[in-house]
Amino acid sequence: MSLRDILDAAAKGVFPPPDGTTTVVPQMCARDAGVIAFTAHTVVFTDEPEEWVREALAAVDCDPLAASMNARFLGAFMDRTGRAHDTIDLLTVASALAGPPPLALREIRDREHPRVARALTHRDEVRVWEADGGVLVLGRGIGGRPEAAIEVDEGVRHRGLGRQLAVAARHLVRDEFVWSQQSPGNARSVRVFGAAGYRAVGSEALMLAP
Repeated sequence: MSLRDILDAAAKGVFPPPDGTTTVVPQMCARDAGVIAFTAHTVVFTDEPEEWVREALAAVDCDPLAASMNARFLGAFMDRTGRAHDTIDLLTVASALAGPPPLALREIRDREHPRVARALTHRDEVRVWEADGGVLVLGRGIGGRPEAAIEVDEGVRHRGLGRQLAVAARHLVRDEFVWSQQSPGNARSVRVFGAAGYRAVGSEALMLAP
C-alpha cells in the first residue's frame, strides 16, 4: 500500500489497524519525507532503508507507541537525511463542498508574491486567493493530497473570516477531500478549522528537504 492509498483511506475514515506497529513506505517525491501517527499505528514515509527506520525506533527509550514522534527518533531522522523539521502538526481533513465559496475572493496570479513563493516550497499546483483581511492557499502536498492554509490579518480577527476561508477551501478544491495541518499550540487555528468542518485524523512530522 502506498502513502497515497493510506491517506485516501484515512480521509474516508478507514485507518491502519490500531495494533501498535509501524508501516514504512517509500516517499512519493524527493521533497516530502516524514512521519504520520494515527491511533496506535505509525506510518514513516522515507527512502531510507526500512531496517534503519526500525533500528532507530527500537533505540528510543520510551513507550513504543510514542517512539515515532519522540524527539530522539526525529533527531535521528534529521541526522540521517540532512533534513530539517519545524513542528509536529495536527493533521485534519474535510470533504469538498458544492457551490461557490461563502465570501468574495480574488485570485493572486503573481508567482513572486511572498505568500505564493512560500507556498511553492512545500506544495505543487499552488493557487492563492485573497479576501479583505485574509489569504487562502491551496496546493498539493504530501502524497499529492490537496492542502489548504489560511492567514488572517490581526486587525480583523474574531469576526469569522478564518472560518469562512477554511470553508472556502472546501468549495474550491477539485478533489473529494481537502487536508490541512495546524500546530496544536495554535489553539485559534485548531478551533477555526474545527468550526469549518475539518476533523482530526492524526499527527504529522514533516521532514523538510535541504
